[in-house]
Formats: sequence, structure tokens, C-alpha cells
Amino acid sequence: MTVLNFVQLFDWIDIKSILMFSAVFLLLADYLRNKPPKNFPPGPRSLPFIGDLHRIDPRKVHIQLTKFAEEYGNVFSVRFFGPRIVVLNGYKLVKEVYIQQGEVLVDRPSLPLFADIVNNRGIIFSNGYQWKQQRRFALMTLRNFGLGKKSLETSIQQEANILKEAFSNEQGRVFNPWMQINNAVSNVICVLVFGDRFEYSDSNFQALLKMMSDTVELQGSIWAQIYNMFPWIMRRVPGPHRKLFAHWNKLIDFVKTKIKEHHIDLDPSSPRDYIDCFLGEMEKWKEDEAAGFNIENLCFCTLDLFTAGTETTSTTLYWGLLYMIKYPEIQAKVQAEIDRVVGSSRQPSVADRENLPYTDAVIHEIQRFGNIVPLNVGRSTTKDTYIGGYNIPKGTLLTGNLTSVLFDETEWETPHTFNPGHFLDAEGNFRRRDAFLPFSTGKRVCLGEQLARMELFLFFTSLLQHFTFSAPPGVEPTLDYKIGVTLGPKPYNLCAVPR
Repeated sequence: MTVLNFVQLFDWIDIKSILMFSAVFLLLADYLRNKPPKNFPPGPRSLPFIGDLHRIDPRKVHIQLTKFAEEYGNVFSVRFFGPRIVVLNGYKLVKEVYIQQGEVLVDRPSLPLFADIVNNRGIIFSNGYQWKQQRRFALMTLRNFGLGKKSLETSIQQEANILKEAFSNEQGRVFNPWMQINNAVSNVICVLVFGDRFEYSDSNFQALLKMMSDTVELQGSIWAQIYNMFPWIMRRVPGPHRKLFAHWNKLIDFVKTKIKEHHIDLDPSSPRDYIDCFLGEMEKWKEDEAAGFNIENLCFCTLDLFTAGTETTSTTLYWGLLYMIKYPEIQAKVQAEIDRVVGSSRQPSVADRENLPYTDAVIHEIQRFGNIVPLNVGRSTTKDTYIGGYNIPKGTLLTGNLTSVLFDETEWETPHTFNPGHFLDAEGNFRRRDAFLPFSTGKRVCLGEQLARMELFLFFTSLLQHFTFSAPPGVEPTLDYKIGVTLGPKPYNLCAVPR
């Protein structure tokens, strides 16, 4: 072909034609890649690339997904940029599928964002044999260091006393309690994982906790969705997702420093914490690399425990104090019960729980109504299966919508009202509710449930024993929230008046 022919060809294929061809090609590619298989759960008609994002308010995604169930049934599918996600709604369905098909839903999905950060390391986002070994080891180690025992209760009580002193130092003035709550809760898991706690005045640790909260929020943001849809582009362009990676690197560096400190004076015969135990375990598993007992994985496992052991429990307590200033009559009933059973001269203990049914009911209602992990953490099917009569292929991203469980109108008398009566019988005794699943259920149920329950009870009762909480003068407390991976209150102020 002559040079003249090339020039003529270029003139014929102008820029406009190239753009049109590219657009058609991309649309076709998106359709073929995300076309649902036969007999797949129904859902809204999605647009190319953005899926159903135009129908969703990111600030209310947990509410809108629950409403979708009214139109499409309790098993439906949606798209947020990437492939379709199957959503399960309602207590009965979520419990049935997560329990009866536990092995089918045991994996986490492989999303580009988490693949680039975690890459099947740690406990929360790992899969298969490595996940089983690391979860088993973490549970065993936490139990060995007091999970469910009196020794750990004493440690939490001591931290509760320090938190009480921090609140007392505010002398009834207006303040935001988030920093103190977050530090106190974090110190409990820090003692178990790092062997030490951090002072509330430690500005470096405060910055680290702030970074961790920002990371959790970013992981649930629209930027994370865009990254998962266009990873080859997002890896090369600036944006808020860059902050996410920077935060992760700083958190990992913090953990690496702690591991190096442990190496200096490690005594394998007398482990002090999780890191010591892991370092001691590495020698036993050196011939089994697939189990993940190596320094790199220790960093991610430690960070998982540190993050999960801090974020959800501190957010729940933060909600709890907001509910107390919003509903002072409930606060007064809790305080009256604590005064009657515990008094003011000794610290509440876990043994008091059965004699504090109203207080226990309020704590459970804080967890239900606070709805800390509204959409649950995603699962991925390990093989082809059927749910609700629909075909769910292997590798499908699926989630049991916890909002639809904790606010299920067939399970709760007044689901959209903060009502401790949900957990009390006619005689005022505490009653368990099957639909109370804030820690999820099945094979991936939160491994820190027992620790979180102990912390919530001891911190909450200690604070209510010593303080009356109220909104700042002239301020009407609201239940406004912010949502990422977790759902928490927007920052608020209160007054803690010593009783």
C-alpha cells in the first residue's frame, strides 16, 4: 500500500469514527462481561458502566437496598460499577442461607481494591486453607490471653476507670467524646495484640486512630467502587483512593515497628501477646507456606485484629451515648437499675449482667438500632448454587443485608423506633431475639463477638454509673450518620456531669 493510500485511509477513518467505534466496543464489552446468566435474581435495569448507581443515594444505600426487596423480592441483584451483586433480605432468608449453605458462602470476593492492598493476606479478606488456619490460630490465641475469662474482664475494668477519669477531667464542659472512647476501646485489643496500651495524650496514636477511621470510611466510598470497576485506570491517576493506599502503608509501617520491637526481647517460652505467639508459631509451620505463618502475613493479621477490634465497638459506644442524650428517660432508667443493683462504691462486672436486664436490653438495642455494619461484609460463592429458586454461579458476590435483618418488620415490634422493650418480656426479664445478628452469622461470624459484648457492657455501665449525659445547652441532638464500611454518628458534642 502506498503512502497516498495510507493518507486516504486516515482521512476516511476520522477521529469521530474512532470515538464512535470505541464507544460501541466498550458498551458491548460491558454488556457481555456483566450480562446476568439465565435464571439469575432479578433487579433494576442497569445502565452501562455505572450499573444502578443513578438509582442509589450513597448516603442511604442500606435503606434503598431494603426497599428494592419490596419490588424485586428478598433475593435480588444490583450493580455498582462492577459485576452484579446478589442481595439477601430478611432475617429468615439470611439466617437460612448463611447457616445451611455456610461452606458455599465462606469466601470473600476478589475485588481489585482489596486484591491490590491485601492480596489474600490477613484474616478478614483471606480465603481457603490460609484463612482457616489464621482464624483458628487467632481464636485460640485470644482465648489463651483471657477472652471470656476474668483476667480480661479486669483489664477492661481498668481501662473503663481510665476512661471515666478522662471524662471527669472535662468537668462537665461541652466536648466530643469520640477520641476518648476510640482510644479506650482500642487499648483493650492493643493489650492483646501488642502487649501494651496507649495514653490518651499520645498524639501519634491519636493520629493513627484517625487514619484508621478514615481508611474504613474510604473503603466504603464511591471511590472504592470506581476503583473496582476501572482498576487499570485508577492505579495510574490521582484521587482520594491514593489517600487510602497511603493510610494502609502507614498502618502497616506501625505494625512492622511493633513486630521489630517484639523481636528484640522475644521469649518463645513466655509469649506476651498475639505477635509473640505468631512469631513462635512461624517455626512450627515453616514447611507449610500455604498456612500463611510469615512476617508479611503477621502484619496484615495484626492490623485486621487492631482495626476490627477498635472500629465497630467504639462506634457502637459512640452511638450509645448519643442515644442516651437523645432519650434521657431511658438513661434515667438505666442509672436507676445500676444504682439499685451495683451501687456507686464498686465497679460493674460481667456477673452483674443477669441482674441488669433493662441495661442489657438497652445495650442490645443500641447495637440493633445503631446498625454498625449495615450491608454486612461481602461473601463470594465457592461453587454454583441455588438460592430462592435462582441460579447463583460460582464466584458471585453476595451479601446478607443486615439492615433488613435488624429492622425486619416481621421480627421486631417497632423496628424503626429505639425501643429497649424489644429485648424484655412482660415481666421485665431480658429475652434473646433470634433476629439479633449485628455480628453476622455462619462461617464468617465476627470472631471478636465475645470480646465486643464484654467491652460494651463494662464500658457502658461504668460510664452511666458515674455520669449523666446531656446535649449542650440549646442543642437538639440528632441521629444523623455517616456511612462507609461502617455506619456511625456524625461528630457530636455532649456534657458529662458527674453524678
